[in-house]
Amino acid sequence: MEKLTNIELTDIQCEEAKPRSFAVPSGISLQSDDVETSYGNIHVAIQGDRSKPAIFTFHDIGLNHTTCFQGFFNYPEMQPMMKHFCVYHLNAPGMEEGAMSLKPDFVYPTMDELAEAVLTVADHFGVKRFIGFGVGSGANILGRFALTHPSRVDSLVLVNATSTKPGWIEWGYQKMNSWYLWSGQITNFTEEYLLWHWFGYKTRWDNHDLVMVYTDYVKSINPQNLSLFIESYLKRSDLNMLRELDSIKKATVRTVKCRTLMLVGDDSPHLDDVVDMNGRMNPEETDFMKISDCGGMPLEEQPGKVCESFRLFLQGMGYIPTLRPTNKPSQYVTPVSRPNVLTKSEISSQAVC
Repeated sequence: MEKLTNIELTDIQCEEAKPRSFAVPSGISLQSDDVETSYGNIHVAIQGDRSKPAIFTFHDIGLNHTTCFQGFFNYPEMQPMMKHFCVYHLNAPGMEEGAMSLKPDFVYPTMDELAEAVLTVADHFGVKRFIGFGVGSGANILGRFALTHPSRVDSLVLVNATSTKPGWIEWGYQKMNSWYLWSGQITNFTEEYLLWHWFGYKTRWDNHDLVMVYTDYVKSINPQNLSLFIESYLKRSDLNMLRELDSIKKATVRTVKCRTLMLVGDDSPHLDDVVDMNGRMNPEETDFMKISDCGGMPLEEQPGKVCESFRLFLQGMGYIPTLRPTNKPSQYVTPVSRPNVLTKSEISSQAVC
């Protein structure tokens, strides 16, 4: 047997990882406004020049615009794109950071009513058309809006989107969570379910730093407000979309008519729901992307890949045609061998030789 020798590692330097924070980075300015709608106040955080084309975001359950979108839209490679757009971050009633408990007599809006609240927000800011960017329940809300108000949506980016009613397993888990939360408690059961809903199993084992940040964040959620939002999401109706390939019948079928990019991680707990919804979308207007090495939160786990996909999607819509990625393309694209063709400089250098 070959004798094993000890190897001393002398050139490896260990550094403490920088703690993740939800604080707004210096140099990033956000304006805030509360828009009164028929279904409650919608807290809107505005990022960018309001004279530029609009992007409307809507978050998932248990999150708000800070915890769901801030890291992605402040990502360095997103900044060249941000110069060309204004982002309106919408928060469901009572979901904004530091929200007080909603009044006892407040009737929480349904998913359809939240979609109508988006219309009120758009009218309030004078936005005629916008690009929708939704995650989870937010993707469901923006999808409903696109079905009822197609003329107001330019395109959609949907992450972990679902188009069906909740199944029995989801209904049972979420109903129990809602009961615990309404009593004012964030139990271990609720915490575990939210972390699974956001990340899935694989990410929880592979990305401890990210999961720990959101574990600490769970403790700051207003439990009763979240209970109402979960109840509303549980009572969602089916979007009743249908894929129709017949060109004659296609005009009468209920479907999302705008250009849509659907994103999901390959280890996402919502992969089946997204695949099902993609099967009901118009294939001529829909792009489906399954992100490798990613769980349930692509904006946090693979922001570079999502940023690149978003840029290409926008360029396909006619936006930012001259913008190029700031990073090396090899990070996203597998190199392809090219034929043995000499450039002009190579030809001239060989001629000199």
